[in-house]
Amino acid sequence: MTNRHNFKRVGGSALLAALVLALGACKGDGHADADADAQVQTQAGGSVWPEVNWPLAEDPALEQRIDELLATMTVEEKVGQLVQGDIASITPDDVRQYRLGSILAGGNSDPGGRYDAAPAEWLALADAFYEASMDTSQGGKPIPVLFGIDAVHGQSNIVGATLFPHNIGLGATRNPDLMRRIGEITALETRVTGMEWAFAPTVAVPQDDRWGRTYEGYSEAPEVVASFAGAVVEGLQGRPGTPEFLDGRRVIASVKHFLGDGGTTGGKDQGDTRIGEADLVRIHAAGYPPAIAAGAQTVMASFNSVNGEKLHGSRTLLTDALKERMNFGGFVVGDWNGHGQVPGCSNTDCPATINAGLDMAMTPDSWKGFYESTLAAAKDGVIPAERLDDAVRRVLRVKFRLNLFEAGKPSERAVGGRFELLGAPEHRAVARQAVRESLVLLKNQGGILPLAPGQRVLVAGDGADDVGKQSGGWTLNWQGTGTKRADYPNADTIHEGIAKQVQAAGGEAVLSIDGTYAQKPDVAIVVFGEDPYAEFQGDIPNLLYKPGNDTDLALIRRLKADGIPVVAVFLSGRPLWMNREINAADAFVAAWLPGSEGGGIADVLLRAPDGGVQHDFKGRLSFSWPRTAAQYANNVGQEDYDPLFPFGFGLTYADGGDLAPLPEDSGVQAGQSEAGTFFGRGQLAHGVLMRLASAEGHTAQVGALPSGLHDGSLEVTAVDHHAQEDARRFAWSGTQAATLSLVTQVPQDLSRETNGDVMLVLTLRPERIPDGAVSLGVACGDGCRASLPARDALADLPAGRWTTLGVPLKCLAAAGADMTKLDAVLELQTAGELRMSVSRVALGALNEAEHSLACAR
Repeated sequence: MTNRHNFKRVGGSALLAALVLALGACKGDGHADADADAQVQTQAGGSVWPEVNWPLAEDPALEQRIDELLATMTVEEKVGQLVQGDIASITPDDVRQYRLGSILAGGNSDPGGRYDAAPAEWLALADAFYEASMDTSQGGKPIPVLFGIDAVHGQSNIVGATLFPHNIGLGATRNPDLMRRIGEITALETRVTGMEWAFAPTVAVPQDDRWGRTYEGYSEAPEVVASFAGAVVEGLQGRPGTPEFLDGRRVIASVKHFLGDGGTTGGKDQGDTRIGEADLVRIHAAGYPPAIAAGAQTVMASFNSVNGEKLHGSRTLLTDALKERMNFGGFVVGDWNGHGQVPGCSNTDCPATINAGLDMAMTPDSWKGFYESTLAAAKDGVIPAERLDDAVRRVLRVKFRLNLFEAGKPSERAVGGRFELLGAPEHRAVARQAVRESLVLLKNQGGILPLAPGQRVLVAGDGADDVGKQSGGWTLNWQGTGTKRADYPNADTIHEGIAKQVQAAGGEAVLSIDGTYAQKPDVAIVVFGEDPYAEFQGDIPNLLYKPGNDTDLALIRRLKADGIPVVAVFLSGRPLWMNREINAADAFVAAWLPGSEGGGIADVLLRAPDGGVQHDFKGRLSFSWPRTAAQYANNVGQEDYDPLFPFGFGLTYADGGDLAPLPEDSGVQAGQSEAGTFFGRGQLAHGVLMRLASAEGHTAQVGALPSGLHDGSLEVTAVDHHAQEDARRFAWSGTQAATLSLVTQVPQDLSRETNGDVMLVLTLRPERIPDGAVSLGVACGDGCRASLPARDALADLPAGRWTTLGVPLKCLAAAGADMTKLDAVLELQTAGELRMSVSRVALGALNEAEHSLACAR
């Protein structure tokens, strides 16, 4: 355990310089030192792990308060401080009874279960939980609860809050001072709504752009991440040693995810990072020393493994490296049921994670079982008393530093309830600056940019007038999907920002999503890109952009064929292979995920009223741009480094922006499906088969249509939904039982997705629902199946209308499915007369389905 009396000290600036030099000296690929059975070995006093200057001197008065409180606490109260439950699964009464140390609001957890709950409802909820933690009417000590939330690009869960660009865009700014200011504003708006803890910053160093969380990383280059980490922490918490440190306008930060989350094999979220110790430290630990030197109060353990060992169970990394070697003096918090992935553990039982060095477990829906098992382990000595007290001491120390014991309920604190600060003009101005500085210009053929605003400007593309799309995941909900314009009262869409300036200059800005027009425009700005996503659903097999869907490319080409100059504004959470679109457009701008301030894009694309440049392009690539769609792990510093646009590339208006035509061979097979989609647009995903089976054991694989079983019990035909024959109609005759299956040739491991709110989502149109039973489930090898009753849910759907039905993966797991080896991701069975059409079967977030199947009881 950390010796708080004898920290060794190395200046943060010297450490950063060493990290920068280490990157410059890098000639390997970041994985060369790892073999199949490599293990990270951290020796006390070893030279690989840096020793960091923890900036908070020991405070004897503070330690005495902790000692006095700890001495009076029961084992039950101590264990309670190590448990964090989610507001969707816990009540103030639960906190009052179990004396829990913390609550969180997960990505899909909101007051009343409504993603668009008003800020006042959030504050009232924070008050209720705080008052419960301080209520001693049922016994127990008054220890204030900590309320944590994913304020990852502003207080992004709250309607009306300022939404900053995601980290990938911020990395392009190369502006640490701007990061500090963004941290300050995020902290302030978070405090307005009652929380004291932001689960930020993410200091991952993504090495494979297929990873669905790439946009949460500032850069593929560790020195960029290191240069930002301390500044963001100081912005969120204040600078140690100054009056604003952890004052009523600041929050505690959570530096995440420790360690190696950006280096997993294949870019798989929650996967395994196979790497040697030196490269683990040089690349993936780069952000932690500056953050610790800035006084970060918490570090979040990562879901992933390092060389086969789960971080939530790694004493080597959590205790020996982080707490002892790097002198981290705050507490380590877990991620969403991450402890349940430690071998020998479950979501409700894992003393090994506490013994490894986790101080607070994130147990969103498993908190009660985890509390009970941890209490038993503490009483039995499985968790030593010394380790229990150390964890509790760390949690209490942070609460005292934050002055929570004297602060009163959230609504009575310095800025609690000052809702006018949400999306305040001065906050939006900083976000708009961040948008301007994050834009990267990749092409400017013939110097088409900047545009004269007094023209007839066509603004087209499905990203032109959509705040949700320009903001991306972790916006009002986990995946950032399903929101509407009214949810963003303090925001400008990209079209709105353009229109204001064009109209002020006497021009005309015409919004036409599909690019049609009555009067030919002088120029077109086409805004398009990735739809919002977050972890799991963002993982992709390669860097193809919307494989099988060339709608955006066709739009650009059509406008160009009409003789209209085209400026392409691309929204994305990662660099993608865009050669065709870059070739087709006159100018191409990587806008990343800019957030609420669409006007920042107009500031750079349009000329000033006097004809000069308003704002030049400043953004430089923080991630290398791929030469092909198969070049997803080609990072600066590698021997074979050969991107299309290198790390640091970014044109300005003074540069020649002409670009020779790029090759249009993607380097991967055409027609690959969307990530997480098993059937869509009339096509089965690669490796997925559609199979019919009768009760007598006869089977038929669906190929050419129509198709069916020989006895007529189940037949399949093609029907139209969005396009010709892009859906399938299934008709059960009712003569005997029959089963529709989507079979995977290679078993699928969906255990990561099951740890959360991921669902199997069917886009379907019910036509006839039988009176008898209908089951919906999955198969997982010989003798392994799980199903849920689906008849009533289907009967409740609007007949004859396309809708979506979600099946929570955790319900299938609870019903007995082994989610690590699914060989049928869908089994729909009935002996009744069922007729329905299906156009898509895919993984989706909780809010992506209009209707949901309930877990079996």
